[in-house]
Amino acid sequence: MDTIINGLGAGFAVAFDPFNLMLVLVGCFAGTLIGALPGLGPINGVAILLPIAYGLGLPAESAIILLAGIYYGAEYGGRISSILLNVPGDAGAVFTTLDGNPMAKKGEAGRALSLSALASFFGGTFAVILMSLFGPLLASYAVTFSPSDYVALMVFAFASLASLVGSNAVKTLLAALLGLMLASIGIDANTGVARYTFGIPDILAGIDFLVVVIGLFGMAELIHLVEQQVSGKMKALKIDKSFVSWADMMNVKWAIVRSSFVGFFIGILPGTGASVASAVAYGTEKRISDNNGTFGKGDPRGLAAPEAANNAAAGGAMVPMLILGIPGSGTTAILLGAFLLFNITPGPAMFTQHPEVAWGLIASMYIGNVALLIINLPLVGIFARMLTIPQKYLTPLIAVLAFIGVYSVVSNPHDLYMIIGLGVMGWLLRKLDFPLAPVILGFVLGGLFEDNLRRALSISAGDWSILVNSPDSIVLYGLAIIVALVPVFLRKKRAKV
Repeated sequence: MDTIINGLGAGFAVAFDPFNLMLVLVGCFAGTLIGALPGLGPINGVAILLPIAYGLGLPAESAIILLAGIYYGAEYGGRISSILLNVPGDAGAVFTTLDGNPMAKKGEAGRALSLSALASFFGGTFAVILMSLFGPLLASYAVTFSPSDYVALMVFAFASLASLVGSNAVKTLLAALLGLMLASIGIDANTGVARYTFGIPDILAGIDFLVVVIGLFGMAELIHLVEQQVSGKMKALKIDKSFVSWADMMNVKWAIVRSSFVGFFIGILPGTGASVASAVAYGTEKRISDNNGTFGKGDPRGLAAPEAANNAAAGGAMVPMLILGIPGSGTTAILLGAFLLFNITPGPAMFTQHPEVAWGLIASMYIGNVALLIINLPLVGIFARMLTIPQKYLTPLIAVLAFIGVYSVVSNPHDLYMIIGLGVMGWLLRKLDFPLAPVILGFVLGGLFEDNLRRALSISAGDWSILVNSPDSIVLYGLAIIVALVPVFLRKKRAKV
C-alpha cells in the first residue's frame, strides 16, 4: 500500500505539471469531439493523433497522457450522437442508443446527456481506483484465461442476449443469428476458404465493424427520417431544460455500481472491449431491474448501465497493457505502440524504470475523469439544442457524418455502398419490429467465439471436453444457465400470483 501511495504521489506531481495538465484537458476535449463523430471512436482518434504527438517531440509521459486523454474522452463523447441522433459514436455506445435516444425523443435530452456523463464519470473513476489498488493481481488473473474460458464467456454473453431488447425472444435470436452470419463473411483464417463473398474482392477481408454499426443504425435512422418526411408524419422533437436530478441518481446508483464492476472485469480480459462489456452490463441490468418492461423505452437505468460499463472497460483494458504489456483492446494496442516509440516496454519493470510515465498516466486518468465531467456537464444544453435543427437539415447532416466517418477510416468507396445496403436492411428490420442491438452483439461475439473455439479444439486435438475443464469455464456456464432460466422461473411465479 505504501508503494501505491508513493507512486500515486509521484504520479500526481507529474500530472499536475502545468504543461501536462493542459495536455490532459486538450486530450479530453479533443476525445469528446472525436467520440461524438459517428465512426471515428477512440481507436481511430488515438491512431490519427499518435504521429502528431510523437512528431511534436513531447516527453514520453506528456505524449502518453495526451493520447490517454483522447482515449477515455472518446468513450465519453460516443454517447452524444447515440442519444441525440440514434447513431452510435463507437462500438461501446451501441447500447446507449436503446434507452438514451427514447429519452431524447421524449424531450429529456438534457437529462439523458447529464445522466450519461455522471455514469461515465463513476465508471471511469471506479476503474482507475481498482487499477491503482489491484492492477497487478487482476492482470495476472486475466492472462490465465484460456481459449476455452473465452468460449464460456461468449456463451454467457449470448445467454444474456434474449433479455437485451424487445419482447419477442425469437426475433431477438434471429437478429443475433443475422449478426453471426455477417461475422462469418470473408476468408477463413484457418482454411483460406472464402466464405459468402460471392466473388466480391472488397469483402474478402470481411465487413468492417464500423460499416455494420453505421449502416444498421446511422443509415437506417436516416431512411426512417426520410420516410417520416415523405409521409408527413414527422413530429417536432420537444426540447426542455431537463437535467439529471438527485432522485435520478438514487434510482440508478446500484445499476451504475453493478455495471462498473462488470465493465472493469470484462475490460481487463484481452480482446473483449467496451462493446462486450456494455452489452453484458445492459443485459444483466435488464434481467435484474426491468420489472415493468420500461427498458428500451427511455429507462434511465438502461442508459446508465452501458455508459458506466464502457468507461469502466476502457480503464480495465489499461490494466494488462500497463502491468503485463498485453493490450486489452484495439485502442490500448495503439497505446502500446506509443510506449514502444519512446523505447518504453510496458510491464512490471516499467513501474521502477519509468515511474514518471506509469504513475503519471494513472494519476492523469483521475484528473481526466474529473475534467471530462467539468467539460461535459456545462455543454449539455448546447448538445441538446442540436435537436432543434429542422429535420430537413438534420437528415443530410446524419448522412454526411455517416459517410465521412466511414470513408475517413476504411478509405474504400465500396464500403459506402455497403452502409447504404445495410441501412436498407436495418430499416426493414425496424419495420418488422426486429431489434438491431442483437445483430451488433452477434457480429462482435461471432468472431471472438469462433476464434477461441478453434484455438481450444486445436489445443485439445479435437477433444470437446476441454470446454468444461477449467473452474472459470464451469462458473461462467453456471451463470449462463442462471441468466437464461431464472427470468423464466420468475415470470411463471408472477403469473401464478
